[in-house]
Parts: sequence; C-alpha cells; structure tokens
Amino acid sequence: MAIWRLHGDGRHVERGAVVKPDERLSWGATVAIGAQHVVAMFGATFLVPILTGFPVSTTLLFSGLGTLLFLLITKNRLPSYLGSSFAFIAPITALNAGGPLENPQQLTQALVGVVVAGALLAAVGFVVQAVGTGWIEKLMPPVVAGSIVALIGFNLAPAAWNNFRLQPELATITLVAVVLFSVLFRGFLGRISIFLGVIVGYLVAAFTGQIDFTSVNEAAWIGLPEFHLAGLADPAAWALVPMFLPVVLVLIAENVGHVRGVATMTEDPSINKHTGRALIADGAATMLAGGFGGSATTTYGENIGVMAATRVYSTAAYWVAGLVAILLAFSPKIGALFNTIPAGVLGGVTTALYGLIGVIGIKIWVDNRVDFSRPVNQYTVAVSFIIAIAGFTMDWGSLQFGAIVLGTVAALAIYHGGNAIARWRRTGADDGGPIPAVGQLGGDPQD
Repeated sequence: MAIWRLHGDGRHVERGAVVKPDERLSWGATVAIGAQHVVAMFGATFLVPILTGFPVSTTLLFSGLGTLLFLLITKNRLPSYLGSSFAFIAPITALNAGGPLENPQQLTQALVGVVVAGALLAAVGFVVQAVGTGWIEKLMPPVVAGSIVALIGFNLAPAAWNNFRLQPELATITLVAVVLFSVLFRGFLGRISIFLGVIVGYLVAAFTGQIDFTSVNEAAWIGLPEFHLAGLADPAAWALVPMFLPVVLVLIAENVGHVRGVATMTEDPSINKHTGRALIADGAATMLAGGFGGSATTTYGENIGVMAATRVYSTAAYWVAGLVAILLAFSPKIGALFNTIPAGVLGGVTTALYGLIGVIGIKIWVDNRVDFSRPVNQYTVAVSFIIAIAGFTMDWGSLQFGAIVLGTVAALAIYHGGNAIARWRRTGADDGGPIPAVGQLGGDPQD
C-alpha cells in the first residue's frame, strides 16, 4: 500500500509538474480537491438511479464504498472515482419497457444482472493480471470497441425523447444550458456542464412551480439508505442476464482506457501494470453494489477531467471523495431532493448525455484512424448501429435478447468472421489497420 509523501511545500504544484498518486498536497488542499471530485461525479452518478428507478442514496453509498474498495485493491496506486455506469441504463430499463423500474421485484431482478456483470469483469481482471491485455485488443479492435460503446448510447435515444416531450420547454432550456456551459467555461466548470445544466433546469422548474417539494419536506435529514438484495434465487432474473453481458465489454474498455490515460498524464508507464487490478476492483465494486441495491460502477471521465485541470493525481483526494459520498448517502432528504427532478430536465440532459456516449465510441475510431473504406469495418458499424437504434429484439425460448446484445454479437461476428473470409479469399475487404497519417499530426505548422 502506497504511503503519501508531501509534494513540494504542500501548497503549490510547480509548472510542468504533477502530484503523483503516491504524493499529496496539504490536507486542506487535498480535501478541497476531493470535494471537486464529488461535484464532478454528482451530475452523472445521481442521474443513473433516477433514470433506472434505483434508490439514489443507496447508489451514492456504494459509489463511495466502491471507490474506497478500488483504492484498496489497486494498492492505492491508481486514482479513480467509481460512479454509476451509464452502460447499464439500457438493460435495466428494458425490464420495464424502457422506463424506470417501478417495483421491488423488477429491482431485485435487475440486480442479478449487475452482480453477474461485475463477476465477469473481475474474472477478466484476473486473466489480464496473468497474461496482459493483448487478447482484449484482438477481441475488441478499435472498430468493434467503438461500435459497442456507441450503440449503447444510441439505443437510449427513445428514452431521452420520452422524457423530453413531456416538458419540451423545460427540456430545451436544460439542453441549451448544458451546451452553453460546455463552451463558455474553461477547465473544471466546462467539464461539469451536465451538472450545471441540471441546476439551471431545476431552478427554472422550481421558480415556475413545476416541482412538488412535499416529499423533501417530509424526509429526514439523517437515515439509512434503502437496501434490496439481488434476486439470485429468481429463475426469471437469470433469464434476463444475457441483456447485461455486452456491458462487460464496455466496462473493460472504460477501465483500460482510464488506466492508460492516467499513465500517460502522469508520465508513469508502470501504472499500466495495474490494469488487471483495476478490472478486478471495478468488478468487485459492481458486485457489492448489485448485491445490496446500488447501481453498477465504473471509472469516470469527469474525474479524469478534474485531475487534468488540477494536475493532482493523488489517491488521497479520492479517499476524501469516497468518504464524502458515503456521508451524503445517509441523508434521505438529499435522496428525496434528487427524486424531484422533473422529466423535462432529465429529457434535456439525457439528450446530450446519451449522444455523448455515442460520440465516445466514434472518438475511439478517430483516435485509432479506423479505415472505413474497408467493407468489413463498414458493415461492422452499419449493422450493429441499425440494430441498436431500431431496438431489434429476438426471442429464444424463455430468453429475450435486446438490441444491445444483438448489436454486440453482430459487431463481433461481422468483424471477425468477415476478416477471416476476406483474408482467405484475399479480396481486400478486411481491416487493413489504421489509415496512414497524412502530413503532420498536431503541433505548430512546419515549413
């Protein structure tokens, strides 16, 4: 377990330097930065339980506990906050025709899928720890990884519209606020535009009398979160598990990307050695949350943004953030306040959020210069996207496979099967690798 040593004088970060994971600033500065991480994760983390019907306070509790568990398993060497995973929204809401879960039975059934996904992620982590990540890169090359991430976001588009059309004026105000904040502000404020947009939409709704605060007034300031046990003995719950399996691929991509991002920004390649531990830790945290009623967890890009803005990668700040989230979870009044967010605000913010999930997948293609002149790459994306956007389903006995499962299977089958045939026949339709760079990539123009 890494012990933090003081960085410089504890108050300043020298120009060009970073505070590494095993370093810290003064405790006052560390607490302040930890609080920033809580704000950064809040906008997305509390939206997931609201959109899925999970208890908000319970989700916050296991988000904080999951973060501390992650730090312990990674031996305090990998900074990360574990917030609620958006990848689980689609399979969870599929249990209730695309809407938030409405009763305890649906919730306990969904939790089984969360637990199984966590267990599989942890199992992958043990394999990675033993043999490395090369096999993941072969299974999910950039065109496939990008497709799977993007199709999950695009599959959620109808859910965003369902909320948007209930209060279109309020939804539009919220969406405009999100976009404006993202372009008006630099650094940290720009990175929490989702959170700020929700605040603007909520304030407009409050001032125009569109919110009922009765439940907030009746809720206690201090109390226990609401717990639910995963319905592991429910056969119907296990029949729903296949819908959750593609999400594991997204969690792998997110965690691997997080580790590589931190290693690059801290200029410490040795951090990549903790990739397996990161997968194990996130899997364990997801299992813990799913076992008792919380949303599945994942590493958060918002918090990467805070680290990039502050140049502080100290895991001490994440201990602070995790502890603060746990404390907030024991306030039913805060949970009740989140539950008063109007449908219009959710519709506006999810229009942006779900689209951004799609953009993240597309960014994977751009970063890796995927060659879309090749038929295998074209059809891998084309077929999986249409399946996801149209909401294809398929019944097989008592099992029903949703669009995310079918889209993922299609992407994997078309890419690997198509490549095998194209290379056998030497048609040139296979994935030939990244497009060669043309001219200078970035930097100042050169003569």
